[in-house]
Amino acid sequence: MVPENVHVSDVRHVLVLPDRDAAEEAAEALGERFGVEEEPKLVRDALAGEDDAEDAQWLLVVEDPEDRLDPVALDAFAGEWDGWREEP
Repeated sequence: MVPENVHVSDVRHVLVLPDRDAAEEAAEALGERFGVEEEPKLVRDALAGEDDAEDAQWLLVVEDPEDRLDPVALDAFAGEWDGWREEP
């Protein structure tokens, strides 16, 4: 049971990136730029019918339990790799 005075958040940010290389580079830079301690998850987001991993977008899932990351800054960050932050 969680005490009433403790704030619990399930905030998660999803950055959509054009390819695996961009997602891996962004994942590395994320910790340096934003001080994210937990390693973000990389997820391949293939469109229906796609078999080639090179044609798939990659998602960078960033947990933010303290809700401290600025969504606008994350969107600009993803834009450095021709990506964007997905709205919840």
